[in-house]
Amino acid sequence: MITIDTIRENGWLIFEVITGSKAYGLATAISDTDIRGVFVLPKDFYYSLDYIPQISNESNDIVYYELKRFIELLVKNNPNILELLDVPESCVLYRDEIMDLVTPGLFLSKLCEKTFANYAYTQIKKAYGLEKKIVNPMEEARKSVLDFCFVYVGKEAVPVQEFLTDNGFEQGKIGLTAVTHIRDCYNLYYSNVHSYSGIIRKEDANDVCLSSIPKGEIPAGLLYFNKDAYSVYCKRYKEYWEWVDKRNEERYNTTMSHGKNYDSKNMMHVFRLLLMAREIAVEGRLKVQREDRDFLLAVKNGKYEYDELVARAEALKNELPFLYEHSNLQEEPDMKKANSLLLEMRENYYKQKDDAQRTEP
Repeated sequence: MITIDTIRENGWLIFEVITGSKAYGLATAISDTDIRGVFVLPKDFYYSLDYIPQISNESNDIVYYELKRFIELLVKNNPNILELLDVPESCVLYRDEIMDLVTPGLFLSKLCEKTFANYAYTQIKKAYGLEKKIVNPMEEARKSVLDFCFVYVGKEAVPVQEFLTDNGFEQGKIGLTAVTHIRDCYNLYYSNVHSYSGIIRKEDANDVCLSSIPKGEIPAGLLYFNKDAYSVYCKRYKEYWEWVDKRNEERYNTTMSHGKNYDSKNMMHVFRLLLMAREIAVEGRLKVQREDRDFLLAVKNGKYEYDELVARAEALKNELPFLYEHSNLQEEPDMKKANSLLLEMRENYYKQKDDAQRTEP
């Protein structure tokens, strides 16, 4: 199996850089080190069914792209991949001379309007998703089906637990039968004599259970199980506690410390992406290391309200169509040139390897 170490040890790597906050100039003392790279598979792998487009380590801090995949993503104007072409020299860990053939000018195009803006808006959704989780925390004790059941008493719907308490009924002595043509409604019976199944058989049940009721028994009430609400609750409960289990504690603590209830790091990247998109349209070039560092860090530190940031982001996004329409950028990358570049780079790499093998003692 090919791993990150396999690529390094066999000399397949042609490019490796530090990306993320350290490349943007936005790093803090506790920032992670993200590494991205480009490798070339040897012929046996490239021409076989064993082709691997990209590979990463378990934490996803290191991701390497096979040359073909790298060029494909550049052609699509993928923001994360375009950024690799303009990281500061201090962030370049290794660069084969083959990489000199790859320049931003070959790939920057009007596609950047959409790719950068769309990626920015996924960050807004992530920030808002965190806000909803913080503002609406969920109790760790999971609710049961009984919490979503109600009994109609006269014209009122009484929570089933309250109904049982008021009548001195035990949950396990309740029998239910479905009401024909009325969804999630059940005739409710109670008996100290007959053996009924109860409303639920066990605490973690996901539905009510039915019982066989002798003829002539009179219902003690009509039960309604709000199954839709229970399903929504179960989904939210699962998502919330999975988020708690997997959340980045440093980012969460930052969010809690500034008290704005949104993921400020996500919002920082919203503006970084939109401002980069604007610069590409106006100046025709990438600017990975940020000159607007103070503003972006202010966003990260929660200096602004969420609604204010969304409004400013909307204004930036709405400006982009005009700027790109009047820019000198190509409509989209030239596929023929990109394909020729890919072939030239791969041929050069294989020639280098063949020459090196011939000169080995």
